[in-house]
Parts: sequence; structure tokens; C-alpha cells
Amino acid sequence: MSDSELSGAAGELTVILPAFNEAPAIGGVVRRLRERFPRAEVLVVDDCSTDETASEAARNGARVVRHLYNMGNGAAVKTGARNARGKVLVFMDADGQHAVEDIPRLLEGIDEGYELVVGARVPETQAGKHRHLGNGLLNKFASLLTGRKIPDLTSGFRAAKANVFRQFLYLLPNGFSYPTTSTMAFLRSGFAVKFVPIHAGIRVGKSKIRFVKDGVRFMVIAMKVTTLFSPMRFFFPLSVLFFVFGLARYVYHYLGTHTFSEMAGILFVTSVMIFLVGLVSEQITAVHYGNSLIQARERQFDDVD
Repeated sequence: MSDSELSGAAGELTVILPAFNEAPAIGGVVRRLRERFPRAEVLVVDDCSTDETASEAARNGARVVRHLYNMGNGAAVKTGARNARGKVLVFMDADGQHAVEDIPRLLEGIDEGYELVVGARVPETQAGKHRHLGNGLLNKFASLLTGRKIPDLTSGFRAAKANVFRQFLYLLPNGFSYPTTSTMAFLRSGFAVKFVPIHAGIRVGKSKIRFVKDGVRFMVIAMKVTTLFSPMRFFFPLSVLFFVFGLARYVYHYLGTHTFSEMAGILFVTSVMIFLVGLVSEQITAVHYGNSLIQARERQFDDVD
């Protein structure tokens, strides 16, 4: 695809920037986008900022949609996806850490046939040792669940086909974990996902992520990812654990009293129940994402027609 084609035909590309109190950076980001993609729609979703974010974005050429109250980064992303006019959506941070010059590389992946292209930050550009460690653990965990190497699960810099992305809006949380959920949803549904290495810059202003809150969020995301996208990866080991405890309890009790342990029986029954819950959850998940894939494919064909 040529550079002129990548500059965005009218109605084809929407760049979505969720923003909350990003007045120092938003104007420059929008201005660079307008210069690089003059025919694309630049959509800023102002999450009820208390500074001049909305006016700065509008002054530099963005279309602004404003929340009536602060709803969260994920909610802003969903609002942007619902209001976007383009067939291809690019999501990027409004704080200046994502390079506008990297967008054509994401769009090239879409042109190749991928439904989602993620700008994967190389390790040395992920700010903070604790953040880098947390993201690394989450990446390995997600790779284990999907059977595919995932270099950056939490990057908010990504491009997606609009008709496919909107299929998963109801799954996305209102907080900062929307990249994790959307990536796993695409992979679990069998859509083609590509990771493109990028170098993220230093954000303008102060980060809104906190270490303790971020740590708790990591644990919640890990549990959500497991139970929502690969239930048996969670329930089966838990079932085995209860079975082993029950067997150990039975052997210990039998050697001492030569009678059956009621506690062992409870543990065995619990093990079976957990396994059955996991099995049913796995079947529901498979049906759900199979239907999502069929619906998205039908919409793609409708768009072509």
C-alpha cells in the first residue's frame, strides 16, 4: 500500500484518542495526525476532563465527543468505537507516547488481512521496572492460555477493523484493561492478530497508573482472562488440586483408622463439581466465540456487497 493510500481515504480511517486531562499533549498529537492523515477522522473522546483537553483537541482539528462524567479509559474507547465513521479504527494514547509515524505500519497489517494489529512495545520502552515485570508476566500468562507468543498484551496502540472490533464492545471493561480483553477476544474468536514492534516515547504529564492499584489490577485481569477465555485452564488444575488433597486425606485417614474419611469424600465431590463447571464453561465459551466469529464474517461480507 502506497504512502498516499495510507494517508487515509475519507470514510476509511478513524483515529480514536481517549483522553482525560491531557491538555499539555493533546493539541500536538492531534496536529501531527491532521498533518500526516489529512483525510482521516481524528476523534477525541474527552472523559470529562477538568482542564482544556476538549478545547485544545477541537482547536487543532479533532472531532470531540465528551462524557458527562468520568467513566474510565475503556469506556472512552467504547464511545469512540461507537461514534467512529471509519471502517478501520486506530486507537492511541493522547499523552504523546505513541508515534504518529508508526500508524502506517499498523495499517499495513490491516491491508494484509489481519483484523487486529497491535503496536507491541519493545521491552526497553516500557516505563518502570515494576510495570515491565507485571506486563511481562501477563504476556507469558496470556501466551500460555492461547498457545501463541504474545509480546505485548496491554498496549493501547492498535488498529482494528471496525465491524469486528464492535462485536466485542460489551466485553470490554470501562477501566484500563480494555487492550487485554480485546486482544484475547480476537484471539479466542479465531481472528488474525499481528504484533508490530514499536518504541513508545515518554508521556507528557503525570501517569494515572499507580503501583498498588496496578498490582491488584494485574491479578484481576489474570483471573478474568483465564475464566473468560480459557475456563478449563483455571478449573481443571483447581479440580486436580482438590482431588489430590482428597486422596491424601483418604490415605492418611485410612492408614490410621482403616475407615473412609468423610472429608476426603467432600473433597472428591468438590473436585468433580469444579471439573464439571469448567467443562460447561468451556462449552459455553466455545459456542459464544464461534457465534461472534460467524456474525463478524457476515458483517464483513455485507460491507463488501
